[in-house]
Amino acid sequence: MKPLSRRAALTLGGLGVAGTVIGGAGLLWSRQTDTFVDHGETSGLLPGYVDGESLRQPPELGSTDGLLEVNLDAAPGSAEIGGRTVTVLAYNEGLPGPTLRLRPGDRVRVRLRNGLDDPTNLHVHGLHVSPEGNSDNPFVMIEPGATFDYDYRLPPDHPPGLFWYHPHHHGLVADQIFGGLYGAIVIDDVEPLPVARERVLVISDITPDGAGGVASASPAERMRGREGRLVLVNGQLKPNIGIRPGERERWRIVNACVSRYLRLGLDGQGMQLLGLDSGRFEVPRDVEEVLLAPGNRADLLVTAATIDTGSTTSSPLRALPYNRGSVGMGGMMGGSTLSTQAVDLATVTVSGEPEPAASAVPRQPAPRDLRGVAVTARRKLAFAMGMGMGGGGGMSFTINGETFDGDRVDTTVQTGSVEEWLLTNSSMMDHPVHLHVWPMQLIEENGRAAQTAQWQDVVNVPAGGTARVRIAFDDFPGRTVYHCHILDHEDVGMMGVIEARGGAAPGAG
Repeated sequence: MKPLSRRAALTLGGLGVAGTVIGGAGLLWSRQTDTFVDHGETSGLLPGYVDGESLRQPPELGSTDGLLEVNLDAAPGSAEIGGRTVTVLAYNEGLPGPTLRLRPGDRVRVRLRNGLDDPTNLHVHGLHVSPEGNSDNPFVMIEPGATFDYDYRLPPDHPPGLFWYHPHHHGLVADQIFGGLYGAIVIDDVEPLPVARERVLVISDITPDGAGGVASASPAERMRGREGRLVLVNGQLKPNIGIRPGERERWRIVNACVSRYLRLGLDGQGMQLLGLDSGRFEVPRDVEEVLLAPGNRADLLVTAATIDTGSTTSSPLRALPYNRGSVGMGGMMGGSTLSTQAVDLATVTVSGEPEPAASAVPRQPAPRDLRGVAVTARRKLAFAMGMGMGGGGGMSFTINGETFDGDRVDTTVQTGSVEEWLLTNSSMMDHPVHLHVWPMQLIEENGRAAQTAQWQDVVNVPAGGTARVRIAFDDFPGRTVYHCHILDHEDVGMMGVIEARGGAAPGAG
């Protein structure tokens, strides 16, 4: 299958028909004549590793009477990956960590113990909670051997959906997530959807170093964003997913990769997209592929093919090639970041007695739409890469010409306001942009207007392109961050500080 280009898909007006590709910015398009260099980074199976175990679900911790209390231990540990033992970083000795299952209005208390050799902290990615104090505060630093008590309070109207948690200590984010520190968060629907079962699929990548540990990244890998040689689903290599003919399952998929885009395809089985990130469509949309930038999540309905009784068929769940650009310099500085081969993530095996057709999914509430709302301020955030003294091997990674400084506030907004941000990308690589606390409504990408209200907390900004979003800063005063979710880029400076304040509206920057 040929690599998909970012301009190969139809406009957003085509969403909802079979064949649609829905990406990290709601739509996917690219250069018609992409070229690439194969650096051998695409994982197939490394020698000596085996696959094919049945898919395991991470352990689940659920709230009771509106409260979930969790002890998380971040520490090195042994994981069995493809029949080999690898020393990884893990939460509670799991790869991934436990899934936290919540309901709107819940209170979540997490005692995080740092058993690592470096400082760490915790970010609850996508949750709409306070950025202050012991809540989703990216400026907390937990020293090795120390503990910290987090306390999150979900609003009663918090949207259902799939979220995740991971470290966010600046400079160490990519290393710690690549090492294995990540886990899913599920906020349940008020009314369960009619499915045979639900699965959480946390997709990550990793490179064993040959000495029983995880390989460190070279300067060139940090510059372009590292991609692991092994791609895992719930810490497993190409597990098997068994399903009965005609059966419908709900798959909640997290892209927990540091830099890898996941262009997901599942030939031979039916796929319907319920939503991306915390956004939800009114009705499921038939899709053939779904693109997830790093940090994005997909809520999918998968319906198995109907086959004859006694027969068995199988289909690979694949990550298809995607060109996220290059760092330029004629290939001297790391070349293309295109994964040149499809990666088989899992095998879906259909067998057994056929199931009757599932009932229709109830229509979901219409998402909030800011396109007709008065805008308080308009801003431009320019994401750029260039030669300089930054931490990316001699290159600088900047937003509006600045690298990250935790003591500087780059953007000040007013609580209760609605702002429109133009995200521009002058580099030759895609940059997926993540804003903590407040989700973004995609308005347009590369000048093409969105036809529906689509909410995401990671919006892809194509190489040399733009994305326009609107954000409702309804509540939660405090200080947090926005950044590129190619986490190596974040660590070398492509991050800014935002502070929400009450009172008079600030000037737009």
